[in-house]
Amino acid sequence: MSTHGVVDHDPDCLFCKIVAKKIPSRPVYEDDEFYCFHDIAPWAPVHFLIIPKAHIPSMAHITDAHAGLMGRMMALVPKLAAQEGCNPYPDGGFRLVTNTGVEGGQEVRHLHFHVMGGSRPWLRG
Repeated sequence: MSTHGVVDHDPDCLFCKIVAKKIPSRPVYEDDEFYCFHDIAPWAPVHFLIIPKAHIPSMAHITDAHAGLMGRMMALVPKLAAQEGCNPYPDGGFRLVTNTGVEGGQEVRHLHFHVMGGSRPWLRG
C-alpha cells in the first residue's frame, strides 16, 4: 500500500471490481490508466463516469505526484463528452462533478468524475 490510501487495486471497492470486469458495466472508454462507463442511474441524457484504474479513494488523496494523471484525465473529458453526444460549446456543454468525503456526498470511495450533458441535467441536484 502506498501513502494516503492510494493502491493499485482494492478488492473491496465497487469501481475496482468494475475495472477488473468482475461487475458488468457499459464501457465508454478504456486505456492503461482510465476506465469510463455509463452511470447505472443516469441523471441526464449523457451521464458517464471517468475513473483512474488505480484505487485513489478521493480528491482529498490527490497530491502533486498525481498532476500528470489528473491532467490526462481532464483532457479526456471534452473528447468523451462529444463522443457520447453532448452538444458543442457554447450552446451545448456538459457538467463535470466529483464528490469528496461524506459531507461532499461521495458514495463510492474511489475517485470518479461524473460527466453529464443534455438539456440542463443538473436541475435534479
